[in-house]
Amino acid sequence: MAVSTEPVRVHRFTRNLLPLLSVAVFLIVWQLVAAAGIWSETFVPHPITVWRAAIDLSTTHDGVRGYQGYLLWEHLYMTLRRVLAGVVVGVAIGVALGVAMGTIGWLRSILEPWLTFLRTLPPLAYFFLLVIWLGIDEAPKVTLLALAALPAAAIATTTAVAAAPIGLVESARALGATRAQVIRDVVFPAALPETFTGVRLAVGMAYSSVVAAELFNGLPGIGGVVKDASNYNNTPVVLVGIAAIGISGLVIDGLLRAVERRAVPWRGKI
Repeated sequence: MAVSTEPVRVHRFTRNLLPLLSVAVFLIVWQLVAAAGIWSETFVPHPITVWRAAIDLSTTHDGVRGYQGYLLWEHLYMTLRRVLAGVVVGVAIGVALGVAMGTIGWLRSILEPWLTFLRTLPPLAYFFLLVIWLGIDEAPKVTLLALAALPAAAIATTTAVAAAPIGLVESARALGATRAQVIRDVVFPAALPETFTGVRLAVGMAYSSVVAAELFNGLPGIGGVVKDASNYNNTPVVLVGIAAIGISGLVIDGLLRAVERRAVPWRGKI
């Protein structure tokens, strides 16, 4: 008996259409608010003004190349490079700590309060200290992003490792597996789905710290563009920078979801 694929197609169509509709509604409401003149255009510019700013940032116009001599994609590239370096360092250390904390109780008792303390700190609270220690070059920026990413990855991995199925662990031990083999072949695969969730959260935390990380010597960089443009009340450029950060963040999160689906097809099955 054939099963109709029509409900699946409708579901996919709806899933793809609703985000586009939400964007359209947002743009319409934005245009109506801007046209109403309730606030000055300095605070609420028209969508077309922001679009023109995006074009200006992406091209050479009137002898001016992009913003501060760099095109939009060059600013975004520098920011993504910093985020990638910070996330790789933060996630690698965080996952390693999470596995250790999830399997060694006393280590978790020692480190978990410190990770919680770090997670609750606003990036600006310690960025200036990093500048004093490391200067204003790339080192404090990457370090800040790594510190922002580390707690989310570590805490998610710790929780996932500690929640590994006892039955599978005991079965592996009964078959003669060593502690290292149990961690490698049972605990870590079971924890991997939640670890990926922690990685996605870590990327989000790093992204939320981009503007803070690029406060000093942040050009080229999207955060530097946002900071510099805000000094001159250049709201359209600020909005372009925010949109660039948000859209690139959505793309990266989508890529991480795709990698997760391929890397951990057993999610929810053990």
